[in-house]
Amino acid sequence: MNPQKTVLGLHLPTDPRWVNIAEKQLEDILVDHAYCEQKATSSCISLIVQFPDKTELVEMLTPIVAEEWGHFERVMEELKKRGFGLGKPRKDEYVMQLNGILKKGGSRNEQLIEKLLMNALIEARSCERFKLLWKNLDDQELQSFYYELMISEAGHYVNFISLARSYSSEEYVASRWQYFLDSEAQIMRELTPRGDRMH
Repeated sequence: MNPQKTVLGLHLPTDPRWVNIAEKQLEDILVDHAYCEQKATSSCISLIVQFPDKTELVEMLTPIVAEEWGHFERVMEELKKRGFGLGKPRKDEYVMQLNGILKKGGSRNEQLIEKLLMNALIEARSCERFKLLWKNLDDQELQSFYYELMISEAGHYVNFISLARSYSSEEYVASRWQYFLDSEAQIMRELTPRGDRMH
């Protein structure tokens, strides 16, 4: 699998206005990014706690927990360098709407697949956003930072998809993944681009 090609397979690209708005609201985007890294860490921990019997999942996600928390620490460093504080968390409309597309009920294993694909989708969109920041920001230090994180998020995306395939059939995962991609594209069409949000 080519992770970059797959990540760019998102059905709807980010509105090009987003990165221009984000560059003018750098403090807001960094603060929101910091909270996104916190949530990514918490999400992996939650999966480990909910599915401790899934050995492959525990082994694959444990280092990702450390990596995501490391990303949070590094975003905090970027905030500090620029004289910014963490500030308060913001409502994440994107993730709230994604939660609405999750299949309700079903077996424990089906719920695991839903959670893994949800995480894969968020990582894919984050990777796409980081690529935009890498290519368009004037701040060279942040350009390098977001290039590194883009590569990391692509790897995490592959991890989540791989785990989903290991716990279900290829056909089922492919069907659900297409549903997630279609639904996410519709959510993206309806969301107003906001430069103070990472998603």
